[in-house]
Amino acid sequence: MTNSSEHHTCDLLIVGGGLVGLSLARASSDAGLDVLVADREAPKKTESDIFDGRVSSVAKGSSNMLRCLGLWEAIGEEAQPIEEIRITDSASPFFLHYDSDDVGNGPMGYIIENRILRRALHEIVAKDPRICWHTAVEVENIQRKSHGIFAQLSNGKQVEASLVVAADGRHSSLRSEAGINVIKHSYNQVGIVCTVSHTLPHCGVAHERFLSGGPFAILPMTGNRSSLVWTEDPTIASAILKLCEEKFLEELSWRFGEFLGKLEVVSPRWHYPLELLLARELTSKRFALVGDSAHAIHPIAGQGLNLGLRDAAALAELLGEAKGLGMDVGDSVVLDRYARWRRFDGLTMAAVTDGLYRIFSSGWFPVQGVRGIGLATVNRLPFLKKTFQRHAMGVLGDLPRLLKDEAVEW
Repeated sequence: MTNSSEHHTCDLLIVGGGLVGLSLARASSDAGLDVLVADREAPKKTESDIFDGRVSSVAKGSSNMLRCLGLWEAIGEEAQPIEEIRITDSASPFFLHYDSDDVGNGPMGYIIENRILRRALHEIVAKDPRICWHTAVEVENIQRKSHGIFAQLSNGKQVEASLVVAADGRHSSLRSEAGINVIKHSYNQVGIVCTVSHTLPHCGVAHERFLSGGPFAILPMTGNRSSLVWTEDPTIASAILKLCEEKFLEELSWRFGEFLGKLEVVSPRWHYPLELLLARELTSKRFALVGDSAHAIHPIAGQGLNLGLRDAAALAELLGEAKGLGMDVGDSVVLDRYARWRRFDGLTMAAVTDGLYRIFSSGWFPVQGVRGIGLATVNRLPFLKKTFQRHAMGVLGDLPRLLKDEAVEW
């Protein structure tokens, strides 16, 4: 990377400094690229307790990547292992139970607070000599030429790079400017998120309950705490969010149950509209999409961050190979390989989560019967059950090297 007071030259410009954008920066740096990140947010804001109360389900494969990127030492003690997953349907007596012992090799994944993962990424990116991280800035203009891209930042800096990557979220302005259209569908649901403490231990068990209003996920956190992802109709959600603390806890408690003892809400309440978004193309001229700017899916299976991390790992791997061969990392040949690699995974995960939402939100009696039988069938067929389990763990399929189990031994 070459820098002057106003001009930066690098291999890769990443627009967006969220979890996926900074993971891509770190992975690309390890792959031998010089990277500049333009982040509209300030680190102190995104690390705060009130910026975003969500947690992420980090699958086994994704945890391998975080270890390879040097992040695990900073987050490991605050990552809650997922030892079991229990899936139940309020309209059926049948259930599906996954146990980490069934596939061996440690937990199925981890629950990590987003702010903790952000903090670790901020610390490691700030120390990386190959990464130039500009915060609280906007990209005012990007020109994509045949021989490179040229960007103007709001802090007066000019950037020249071979490739620009949009990691700026589901409402990506760069995606729109690149002329990439999206397939978009609103689920007409709101996700309510909060953290509760409870008097009994959760033992590392994650619960996915399908209630009449939508999925109700109970995700184990460190200590006697759990994160709730509670989906409801927007009108009902609006009324719930207006309740006083006592009434809100009453509404929450009858959905949660008494199996973890006495409950207490120990965080603010956050809420988000739920929608499906798929970019029709993942690349364009010297341009690529990763994370939610490429595909934003229903949180029903907790796979959103994992999908984005697989994007980052795949792109970094391909760019590193191209750089090592002396190729232009922004060449269409490289980008076409990325698009082909990631398209199937994105479409598959979108289809699976959308299908699960539609099946389990149906109140039609025959559908309720079929889904109950489906849960029971999978639960009683070990081979099928383990296949689904390993897929949820992110250790099946054509994986980038960073996600493979052997990667942590390198």
